[in-house]
Amino acid sequence: MPDRYPGYDVLAKRQTPSWNRATREAVDRRLAVPHEPRFLTADEFAILKAIADRIVPQPPGREPIPVAALLDHRLFQGERDGFRNAGLPPEGEAWRRGLKAFDAEARAAHGIGFVPLAEYSRDDLLKQAQAGKLANPAWDGMRCDLFFRDQLLPDIVRAYYSHPTAWSEIGFGGPASPRGYVRMDWNRRDPWEAAEAYPGREDEAIESNRRVG
Repeated sequence: MPDRYPGYDVLAKRQTPSWNRATREAVDRRLAVPHEPRFLTADEFAILKAIADRIVPQPPGREPIPVAALLDHRLFQGERDGFRNAGLPPEGEAWRRGLKAFDAEARAAHGIGFVPLAEYSRDDLLKQAQAGKLANPAWDGMRCDLFFRDQLLPDIVRAYYSHPTAWSEIGFGGPASPRGYVRMDWNRRDPWEAAEAYPGREDEAIESNRRVG
């Protein structure tokens, strides 16, 4: 897929009116997140990274977003959403149990752990979890589909799009404090935002889907 915002780097806004000192400090803290695990064990962290690589595969040619490290940092800091599905244990326990279960499922199905699996085998286990078809005792009463839907998927996607590299990929200008955003309607952008190299493709796809539907 062609780069929609070639040459755009949200970090170039660092010293512009878009970002104030508080915004710069918040972004700096995110960029400084350690790449080594502090909440998860090394083995759990490796499994998380292998899962994240399939949920948000990253393009070649740039430094990858440290999704697993960002998620581990969130767990280490004890950050919470303020709510959770009653069918899931607290976030840290849910992740430890889920990672252990995926590794156990891999060993039961393939004779090796989750990390050395081929990509298609990882994908197959993730799809089975999404469909609620995994039942290894390592799940310890936690529904695999619930874990996938309400913990694994949102946490990994949130971690990916919390990083400035992802902001540059989607043309996002960042927190924009104190400048703020004004043109909020569909297909409108403020003049200081990134211009898309291939505009109109989303509209064409939507219209095509309407005709097919």
